Amino acid sequence: MMIVRRSLRRHALSTTVTVISAALASGLVMSVYSISRQSTLAFSGGRVGFDAVLGARGSALQLVLNTVYHLETSPGNIPWSLYEQVAADPRVHLAIPYAVGDNYKGYRIVGTTPEIFSRFEYQDGKRFEIVGEPFLLGHREAVFGSTVARELGVALNDEISPYHGVRFEESERHDEKYRVVGILRPTNSPSDRVVWIPLEGIFRMGGHLLRGVEGVEYEARPGEEIPDEHKQVSAVMLKLKSQQAGFFLQNEINRQGSEATLAWPIAQTMADFMNKLGWVNRILELVAALVVAVAAGSLLASLYNTMNERRREFAILRALGARKGTVFGVIVLEASTIAALGALAGYIVCYGILAGAAVIIRERTGVVLDLGVIHPALFLTPAAMVGVGALAGVLPALKAYSTDVAGVLARS
Repeated sequence: MMIVRRSLRRHALSTTVTVISAALASGLVMSVYSISRQSTLAFSGGRVGFDAVLGARGSALQLVLNTVYHLETSPGNIPWSLYEQVAADPRVHLAIPYAVGDNYKGYRIVGTTPEIFSRFEYQDGKRFEIVGEPFLLGHREAVFGSTVARELGVALNDEISPYHGVRFEESERHDEKYRVVGILRPTNSPSDRVVWIPLEGIFRMGGHLLRGVEGVEYEARPGEEIPDEHKQVSAVMLKLKSQQAGFFLQNEINRQGSEATLAWPIAQTMADFMNKLGWVNRILELVAALVVAVAAGSLLASLYNTMNERRREFAILRALGARKGTVFGVIVLEASTIAALGALAGYIVCYGILAGAAVIIRERTGVVLDLGVIHPALFLTPAAMVGVGALAGVLPALKAYSTDVAGVLARS
């Protein structure tokens, strides 16, 4: 072991470069597997508060991404009567309508009812906490998610004007002004990236036409109540009383009906989506494996290139009685030690990548990765890295093993 330590100190520069190479390789492998697993858990296993989403006929995935994660465009609208029907269904515990299609400087605006603050639980037993107060129906008031308020510097009693569409364009600004009456405390969920306004605020926004049941265009007039037959919503967020309720509602709406789509269960919809992206993970894993191969090659080259200058050292060891197997073991141990140091430093690389990815995913989607989730790769990768290092040391060790003691000492 003393021989190994002296060798590492003597070749400090090449050792450091090789350790860094091994650290990058092992850190990349561990982070790829960890991010893949944590992303899958966060999007398909995370608690979103709702069991199902009812929306226009079409893609269940688009419906979930649009309403739960606020990442997609709306597939269309459903009539108000359908919302009333499902809200009155005895199998439904809670039904909250959503109307979308506008933004505030790139962040989604969702028109809904005050029940989102009084009855909805984004996690079991956890409801939104508001600094200020919820909006009131019939008022031009808004409640900001914590991320939106922080990023845009919005404060209570500020006035904001929404923008048409889900993409921010200055020319699409509405004339209506909304007063900020509340700011949500952080929830570490996509809701942090939303601006909430009363449902009728969407109905009455300038330029918004309602088409209702029969498709007749209707534009809300100030001071006049909007007839129910002209109202539409983008989706209805559902909390069901049982799993059985979801099964029967899905059968009635998706298989027997033709008017709407029920995305249930939400977690399964997202799991199917993540599975379709599995090929991306396979490519990343392949890249990580190639980086490991490069690190092994770097280790092999580093040791092999020092063999010529160390031939006299090994010859003296042999002359002093060291066996060939001892010399062989020293080289393999040295390679394994360098790989082990790189694997340990790889944890720093891994968690640095994880922390950066977590920040980006949270800022872009509102979804929070759990950095405490342990993937087997966190244990297997360092062990494999040491094994790869040992294998990389075999060729230089064989060269040292076959050193001609008499010839080397005679030349020196």
